Amino acid sequence: MRRLLTDRFCTTAKAREGDIQTDYFDEQNPGLALRVSRSGLKSWTLHFTQGGKRNRMTFGNYPAISLGSARSRADEARALLASGYDPRAVCGDTMRVICEDYMKREGSRLRTAPWHKWALEGYVYPTLGDRPIAEIRRSEISRWLDQIEEGSGAVMADRTLAIVRRIMNWHAARSDDFRSPIVRGMARTKPTERARNRILSDDEIRAVWRCAERSGVFGRLLQFLLLTAARRSEAAEMRRTEITDTDWILPATRNKVGIDLVRPLSRLAQSVLPETHAGFIFSQDGVPIIGSMSRLKRKFDVMVLRELGGAELNRWTVHDLRRTARSLMSRAKVPSDHAERCLGHVIGGVRGTYDRHEYYDEKKRAFEALAALIERIVSKSQGDVVQLKGRGKR
Repeated sequence: MRRLLTDRFCTTAKAREGDIQTDYFDEQNPGLALRVSRSGLKSWTLHFTQGGKRNRMTFGNYPAISLGSARSRADEARALLASGYDPRAVCGDTMRVICEDYMKREGSRLRTAPWHKWALEGYVYPTLGDRPIAEIRRSEISRWLDQIEEGSGAVMADRTLAIVRRIMNWHAARSDDFRSPIVRGMARTKPTERARNRILSDDEIRAVWRCAERSGVFGRLLQFLLLTAARRSEAAEMRRTEITDTDWILPATRNKVGIDLVRPLSRLAQSVLPETHAGFIFSQDGVPIIGSMSRLKRKFDVMVLRELGGAELNRWTVHDLRRTARSLMSRAKVPSDHAERCLGHVIGGVRGTYDRHEYYDEKKRAFEALAALIERIVSKSQGDVVQLKGRGKR
């Protein structure tokens, strides 16, 4: 059906009675159509011919993309078509466009939105970003996962796959035609294999600490993680405004339990914080270093190997510092329930309203005991150190 589209019409448009979906073609912009489904979902499509074949591309959904924006995108697509390019690969329903639409609509509800953005920019967009989402095949995703696994490990491949699966399922729920190519069995690891129990030995703690002392902001972050038992993303995205006197107040929006968490910082933890006056504390040029952590970690491991004097270094991750800190608390005779609160775990029976200063003194003593033990480990000679035994809790 052809008609002059207006903002008012787009807002009130419905599918014609008896139609599953209705295309309203814009008289002002040839080929551009507002597709309205029976459920009320509205999307922008452009119909065009290339190489003698009739094609259709999707720009996104209304009202996220306004009528004016849709007309502008249609003009850009026709210009690309006139130059011999397939507009679907540049400005249509590409993986990048869908991902950006998803983050715009759902990002505010994602606790790990910064990590999602980093993963999309680092792993998804370079390989799949310019591909029309409807043309991405299962075999293509498998090859893409192979590349991530070879470069960053199987766990990173699975984490990125989880993001893409979520976005594709979200798009499928809003599209009449799209079906996600991702199926069960594409993950590279099993849940039992992803669970880790690695803690660092005393020799490794000493080597990591000493290398961290000469590794700039990244090294200070590693020391801070070991001293606070914080999660990597919690500390890496910490802002100066979250530090009050000697406390770190982690807001509910940035942690798993959804309540403000207070970590009294030990004197040693305070001393390793970089000297910044505003914005992100662990940053390079104002940008949190979490986006470059894999690269920094690879360089750091080379330093640790040299510090160990040729001794074998089993694979370790930044998150292992949290588990190591928990184990060290037990070794320092910190009561289990106090240690769990230091990690930010909600203990059964804790009030739903949660007093942010509950167990404050106990946590403060626990973090000071942890810092004292780490200082003793770092200051001892290798021959005097007793290796850690047992396993810490996640």
